[in-house]
Amino acid sequence: MATATIPQAHMLERNPGTPFDPGALEGALVNRSAVERRTATLPTRRTVKKEWQAAWLLHAIKTIDLTTLSGDDTPGTVRRLCAKARQPVRAELLHDLGLPHLRLTTGAVCVYHEMVPTAVAALEGSGIPVAAVSTGFPAGLNPHRLKLQEIEASVAAGASEIDIVISRRHVLTGNWKALYQEVRDFREACGPAHMKSILAVGELGTLKNVFKASMVCMQAGSDFIKTSTGKEAVNATLQNSLVMVRAIRAYYEQTGHKVGFKPAGGIRSAKQALDWLILMKEELGLEWMQPHLFRIGASALLNDIERQLEHFAYGRYASMQYQPLG
Repeated sequence: MATATIPQAHMLERNPGTPFDPGALEGALVNRSAVERRTATLPTRRTVKKEWQAAWLLHAIKTIDLTTLSGDDTPGTVRRLCAKARQPVRAELLHDLGLPHLRLTTGAVCVYHEMVPTAVAALEGSGIPVAAVSTGFPAGLNPHRLKLQEIEASVAAGASEIDIVISRRHVLTGNWKALYQEVRDFREACGPAHMKSILAVGELGTLKNVFKASMVCMQAGSDFIKTSTGKEAVNATLQNSLVMVRAIRAYYEQTGHKVGFKPAGGIRSAKQALDWLILMKEELGLEWMQPHLFRIGASALLNDIERQLEHFAYGRYASMQYQPLG
């Protein structure tokens, strides 16, 4: 079974952003019924089976930002997660899949700022980037100067990716210029670190707001736009994801700059991972399926992918208790 060579995250060309352009927001329309019809076809009419499914699932692993964002995180928890990021599928299973020499890692490890030094040390030499959530995650209600200091501290500690959260009030009050300036400040504080802007789509009110917030964050220089913190009542759905990836396409057509996409929150099954990969392939093309332009924020997802690979290799499912992160 062969898999494509995937560019590393650090090969992503930065999005320089553009001056704030309210004209790109004027007349923005989102037809909810059309969005629902389009996304309803993805889980039912599009699928991959057998060897192709196994290959797609191995690819999905390369796009995972393996995440732990719990109040009870410890250095031991983070080191265990990093060990799994280095070897997400057991060597004997890769051998039985006919891929004994495949070098497979997750796309990144995502942690709170406090755990960045632990993750950096645990991943040394692996090439796996550390992503830190920042700017008052998850609510984003810290004072602005403290948000900037938090970003700078995480970058200084070794984080090469920063997942920031926007102030939802700017979206809900239509203050797009304030949102642009906020995200632009975050981008400057990130320095060389790639920035993912978390929209918290479940708290933005409408799909039109999701589209506009996506455009403003990209204008401000976001390298990725991300659906959710994983802490909201509504997180990543195919509906809000479709709106965001079409905003990415519109931004690319207007500027020539490629921006990545990261769904996060509630993606736990291998089937869901395939749904999002199919969405990216059909809406943006093959390049946007790669880890430098697509990530899935997840913790439990890797367990189910490994179980599906075991079923392909051995014809049976292992109990979840036998999974390293189960």
